[in-house]
Amino acid sequence: MRPATMGDMPMNTMVDCTTMRSQMADLLLDPATVAAEVHAHAKNCARCHKELAELQATMAALDAWEAPEPNPYFLTRFKARLSEERALEPVGLLARWVARFRAGVNYGPAKQLRPLAATASTLLLLIGSGTYLGLTNWTRPAQPQTEATVVNDLQTMDNNAQVLDQLESLSNNEDGN
Repeated sequence: MRPATMGDMPMNTMVDCTTMRSQMADLLLDPATVAAEVHAHAKNCARCHKELAELQATMAALDAWEAPEPNPYFLTRFKARLSEERALEPVGLLARWVARFRAGVNYGPAKQLRPLAATASTLLLLIGSGTYLGLTNWTRPAQPQTEATVVNDLQTMDNNAQVLDQLESLSNNEDGN
């Protein structure tokens, strides 16, 4: 009876391939520390053997690579450019502060700007919500409403009745003259 297969490889080889991938770096860099089963699997499994051979070829190419020599005039040109930039520095205190801020924004890490951005967005949120809620007009005191609306309605009707009585008495006086 044949074992269950997945493609060309038996199922138990797939588990060994997973183990092999976790041991591949050790097998490549220090083969003496790797178990004999991993060595046997690397020889018997075509896919793992191919991957190990590719990694060994890559390591051999990296070992053979030599870093290029730097240009002998690099430091001379760099120092000249640096002195030119220093000569262009701003003179005044405000100009230096603006230049330092601009350089920090252009060349500095974003971590320096995060607290500033958080503070600015918080202030904008507070100002916007205060404006929306009408909290900007603090000079006008709030009118306390001590009486109920029914009482206000009765007082308004009483005042209207008094005004009507006065108008009626005035019109009677004019008719009587």
